[in-house]
Amino acid sequence: MQQSRMNDEDLLAAYAPPGGTFVRFNFVSTIDGAATHDGVSAAIGGDADKRAFALMRRWSDVVLIGAGTIRAEGYGGELLDAAAQQWRIARGKAAHPEIAVVSGSLDLDPASEFFTRAPVRPILLTTDAAAADPSNARLGEVADVVPLGATVQPRAVIDHLAGRGLAMIHSEGGPHVLGSFIAADAVDSLCLTLSPLLAGSDATRIAAGGEGVLRPMRLQHVLHEDGELLLEYRRA
Repeated sequence: MQQSRMNDEDLLAAYAPPGGTFVRFNFVSTIDGAATHDGVSAAIGGDADKRAFALMRRWSDVVLIGAGTIRAEGYGGELLDAAAQQWRIARGKAAHPEIAVVSGSLDLDPASEFFTRAPVRPILLTTDAAAADPSNARLGEVADVVPLGATVQPRAVIDHLAGRGLAMIHSEGGPHVLGSFIAADAVDSLCLTLSPLLAGSDATRIAAGGEGVLRPMRLQHVLHEDGELLLEYRRA
């Protein structure tokens, strides 16, 4: 097992995507399977998880998030610090990745900090019905509202983002987004931090909904630090 006391460049190399369209999910969980504590994931991850979490974002063309995660976790303001933005610029990437939100109903507040402090104009991937609903018109003033059909299907999400030139799709939740992508066989990489905590509750797990399927994955690497296991599995 490899210790994760590597410098940032070594860690970035470990998480480098292979090129082309690539869908990565990043989650943290307690060792008994809880993905949240008091409704959020922040209390579960330790320093190693937070470091890897920040570094993985550097590779992304777009950060993909479910609307429930926005409501629970906030996501207002910059997602990358100045050093991360300089790293991206030096490699010919935009300073900040795009931000896309999956929302079937568009139950989002256009006056929230997610929109008012957004470093880039968000992309809202939604249903035809929600996009046409007059009550959601204000969201079109603060974001690109993209209708993708009667339901928001993972393959339609991937195709739309890839059509914008956003091939490296980095998703940070929530569980229903991951569940739907598993059902669609659309997960290329799952990065999972196992935190040395027992939650002992009925907290949600990292995936929810979708079909009950088994998708084979291949272990890419195992890192560990201070009891945290940082795992990456890629499509077999």
